[in-house]
Amino acid sequence: MTNQEILKAIKGQLIVSCQALPEEPLHSSFIMGRMALAAFQGGAKGIRANTVEDIQEIKKIVNLPIIGIIKKVYVDEPNVYITPTIKEVDALVQEGVDIIALDATQRCHPGKKSIDDLFREVRQKYPNQLFMADTSNLEEGLHAVEIGFDLVGTTLAGYTDYTKGVSLPPYRFLKDLVKQCPVPIIAEGNISTPEHCRHAMDIGVHAVVVGSAITRPLEITKKFMKALTE
Repeated sequence: MTNQEILKAIKGQLIVSCQALPEEPLHSSFIMGRMALAAFQGGAKGIRANTVEDIQEIKKIVNLPIIGIIKKVYVDEPNVYITPTIKEVDALVQEGVDIIALDATQRCHPGKKSIDDLFREVRQKYPNQLFMADTSNLEEGLHAVEIGFDLVGTTLAGYTDYTKGVSLPPYRFLKDLVKQCPVPIIAEGNISTPEHCRHAMDIGVHAVVVGSAITRPLEITKKFMKALTE
């Protein structure tokens, strides 16, 4: 698909994030492929996935646009781990991922690079690739557009030191992005119920990503147990 066809395919749709970290019970490319199949059969029109291995498996199972990331922790900047360097971007491009998401926060990236430094290098190397900015506030979202990102997501709202305690889901953030940004806005992060999803879409976002509420049974179980023990 062309970039415009990819964006059209996910417009107004649900994207399901199928991820499991190494320490989680469902960590397995095979299982993530089956998660993606379940999401597809349920009506999802896109998948967000982590690691080349998981993406390869998912692509065998479903034919949907994929937002790809590689979570990698570097010791010099451990808090920035979503596709944090060009090395991870290279791997995702080589795999043929439709949209590549990066941490686009103002925090320092590995190698003491700013997001400006990193993305300048990335965009020069891959001028025709779709890139999504994972941001935590309006300032970062607007800046991501300025430096050339194709989509902006609210993925990291509440996860940076300077956004801890914000109201979640970040509806105000979404409204401001939709109003002020000329690129597609992706609602992602703490979209935990169908009502959250509907409300985000009504705000005018391009698509909604839901992860933990659908594909992380460990976290879902914890929520039910918390309700019983409080």
